[in-house]
Amino acid sequence: MTVTETLKDAVGLGHGGPSTPATRQEMSDAKLPLAYRDSCAHLLIPLNKCRPANWYLPWKCEDERHSYEKCQYEEFKLRVKKMEELKAQNPGQRSN
Repeated sequence: MTVTETLKDAVGLGHGGPSTPATRQEMSDAKLPLAYRDSCAHLLIPLNKCRPANWYLPWKCEDERHSYEKCQYEEFKLRVKKMEELKAQNPGQRSN
């Protein structure tokens, strides 16, 4: 872990995972589709509640949407990093 990552984690900006991940029951109660039941579901549940409550006005749920999209992007970066590590371990081989 680099110094930058340590500082980000200390301040709360690092990607240490969700502080309280959504349980399967919470995701089921929120009627999330299976494709969206990932590590960012704890942010999607309040976003999905905010949207109809504010008549789907795009400027009403900006904070919730931004935090959810940032979580999705961080997860994407982790998947890309993991794929690059796998490719580095097995050069010349297919990944699938």
